[in-house]
Amino acid sequence: MTELPEAADETLQAFQLAAGWEQRARLLMQWGDRLEPLSDAERNELNLVAGCDSKLWLVGDQPGDSWHFRGTSEARLLRGLLAVLLARVNGLDADALLRLDVADWFGQLGLSRQLSPSRANGMNAVIGRMRELAMAAGPASKG
Repeated sequence: MTELPEAADETLQAFQLAAGWEQRARLLMQWGDRLEPLSDAERNELNLVAGCDSKLWLVGDQPGDSWHFRGTSEARLLRGLLAVLLARVNGLDADALLRLDVADWFGQLGLSRQLSPSRANGMNAVIGRMRELAMAAGPASKG
């Protein structure tokens, strides 16, 4: 198993300490409140992720070899799910992003049983969009 980024390790520890769904749901809401804000200009059709029941916007940039994503949603629970996903993916290079098992990550957090099919599809759409951005960018320019 590869070493987790610091934010992912912190997230995993917090969720493993939560006893039951109610505590995890509360944690999700708190994590969602931590998301880096998007400007009104970034909340546009281009950044809207298709496949989510609620509106979810995602932007990504590649400082160096690794990726950094920001996003938000109209739905509070979706913001929390996005926040724990971002904790896992931010700082990964494109190859690691392509190999990431999102279902395994949510399973480690103890969230997979409570993910409705539509929320799971939404999270798969988000990781799909991240991968599209990484593939479109190609390798990071060195120099």
